[in-house]
Parts: sequence; C-alpha cells; structure tokens
Amino acid sequence: MNEFNKVYNRQHTNSLKWDHLQAIFQTDDVLPMWVADMDFKAPEVVNQALKERAEHGIYGYTIINDDVKGNVRQWIKTRHDWEVNNKDFIFSPGVITSIYTAIQSFTEPNDKILLQTPVYTPFFNLIRNNNRQIVENELKYNGSTYEIDFTDLEEKFKQGVKAFMFCSPHNPVGRVWTKEELEKIAALCLQYDVLILADEIHADLIFKDSRHTPIASLSEEISKQTITFMSPTKTFNLAGLQASYMVVEDQKKRLILENEMGNQGFNMLNTMGIIALNTAYKSGLPWLEELLVVIEENKNDAKKRLEEETNGKLKVIDSEGTYLLWIDCSALSLSDKALHQFMIEEAKVGLNAGSSYGKAGEHFMRLNLACPQATLHEGINRIVQAVNAR
Repeated sequence: MNEFNKVYNRQHTNSLKWDHLQAIFQTDDVLPMWVADMDFKAPEVVNQALKERAEHGIYGYTIINDDVKGNVRQWIKTRHDWEVNNKDFIFSPGVITSIYTAIQSFTEPNDKILLQTPVYTPFFNLIRNNNRQIVENELKYNGSTYEIDFTDLEEKFKQGVKAFMFCSPHNPVGRVWTKEELEKIAALCLQYDVLILADEIHADLIFKDSRHTPIASLSEEISKQTITFMSPTKTFNLAGLQASYMVVEDQKKRLILENEMGNQGFNMLNTMGIIALNTAYKSGLPWLEELLVVIEENKNDAKKRLEEETNGKLKVIDSEGTYLLWIDCSALSLSDKALHQFMIEEAKVGLNAGSSYGKAGEHFMRLNLACPQATLHEGINRIVQAVNAR
C-alpha cells in the first residue's frame, strides 16, 4: 500500500487535531479536517534519525552548527533559487513566535500593520495583543480565485502603515503569488517604507503549474526591507517538534532581532527539532515530491466531487499551493454561525470556519486535504450528503 494511503489512529496521542474535538466543536462526533497538520507519517529518514538520537539517550543543550545552516541554505537555493548566507539565519521555535518578536522589535504601540484578508487567524491576535492597529487590504474574490487590490493597497500604505504581514503562499485561499505581483508589492513597500514580514511557511507546498518566489529574493534593496519566516514543519509534518527560522539579510535588523530573541529566552531549539529540520532538508526531497502528487490529486478530487455532486451549491477555490481547500458555501444561504453548525451537526465534519480569517472569509469553510484517500472520501461523502439533504 502507498504510504500516503495508510490510515493511522492519531487518537490518544495528545493531538490537537484529533484529541481536542470536544473543546473546539463541542462534540467528539466529527471527522477532524481542520488544523493544518497532516495525517501522514513524517519521512522515514527523519523518523530513523530521531530514533538513533533517542538511542544515544543524553539530551543536553544543542547547538545549530554550520552543517545544519548549510543544509537549510542549500534547500532554499535548490527549491527557491535564493542565495542566502549562514549568517542570515535566526532560529526559533515557531513562525508565530518569530513574527511576535519582529512586531515587538520594529513597531510601536498603535502602529498600523496591514493584513490581506481573509488570512491566517493568529495574525489578527498578533497585532491586537501587541496593541497595534489592524489595517485590512481585502483580497478581491472574482468567483473562482483571488487577486490583490493594488489600488486599495497603496491607499492603505499612504495612511502610514508601518509593517505588512504578508502570507506567501496564502493561507487560506491557496494563492501562490506571481513574480509580477511580488514586484508590485515590493515597489510599493519601498516607496512607502513598509517593512515586509513575509510568512512563507507553505513555500515548499506548491503544485506543478506554479512556482514560489521568496519576495526577499527579488533584489538586494527589497531583501533589506523584508524579514522572511520559514520552517520545515508544514512541509514534512513536523509541527510538534517546533523548529523554524527567519532569514534576515539586513545586518542591523538581524542584530536587533537576535537581541530581542535572547531577551525573551528564545535562543535555542530543542534537540529533536534540530535533528528533524536538518534531516528533512538533507534527505527529505523524495518524500516531498511524492507528497505533492498526493496533495494535488486530493485537491482535484475534492474540488470535482464537492462541486459536481452538490450541483454547484459548493464552489471550491482552485488553489495553487498549500494542502488547504477554501470552499465557497454562500449558495447555501446560511449565516456564518449557521454554516459552522451545519458542518458540525449535519455533515459531522470538523472544518475551520471562514469567519475566523476575517469578515472577508464569511460563508467559506477551510478543509485540510493532507490525509489518506479513505479519510478524504469519508469527509467529502459526509459534506455532499448533508448539503443534498437540505
């Protein structure tokens, strides 16, 4: 059997996705297809490296040496055609931790920070909890995909935006921004002196007809205006091991961030996170290439079935990357709260409510495609049957 078709029991593993249903959905009777981790085992080469390290049995303080940094650097060069240096990396437990530190380091209370909504839910709290102001540049939905409203973006920048939390590739709508779009964004950020906080955690999860370009790779000038946040955790299903890094090519910004990370106590990773990160980047490519085929097949299958078998009552955004499906449920004519309850109580699937990604996400739902075919088919069957029974 294909490894990606094996169904593993993740219950009773302290899994947020599978063991926290009562708290999230007020019932255990749903199929969880929500939070963005995969129901696939991590690459066997990673699991083997972790076992070998565990057999050693001593877990002292661990450094990140130049060999590790070199493997990260080579991955970025090979996958994204971006040349960076070992000195440009700052490692941290997670992207959210890193963005929080960047906000603290480069903005002040009441500063304006821009988001392109609908967007990854924690971004809103990162801004609010730091006493900064949220400015929204709502993406334009044309009925099949999303585009950037550049006129509105420039107007918002003119209002004194300090930083731009840029989701690339975009979660939840699945856009992989073109080089032309990135160049227009970069030009505006330079013109209005807006710091780019580029969340590129989904950078490796790109379908065959698209290509991810790190915005900082466009030019030396834009690289100095950008802090890039990356991680192998989405790519290789390592989220629980908490290993990520920033790429900061501007020396002054890098020193400021390093000092702030040290002040907060985030100046080393856990031993197993380093082992997993290093091994995945060094030897995980064959696994990733298989995964991308599986995810794209799952996307195409889910899109076809959800649209055709509900007679168009559901419309699926044809994503270009990530393993997240963004579903337009507006034709069901349900309020956002009613839609969320419908999926829980009638379809018995646990999805992410679109409204959690901002007002622009109302009447949408987000579904996680990173699961075996049997799980995906069960989830699609439940949704189709529930929709058609209305």
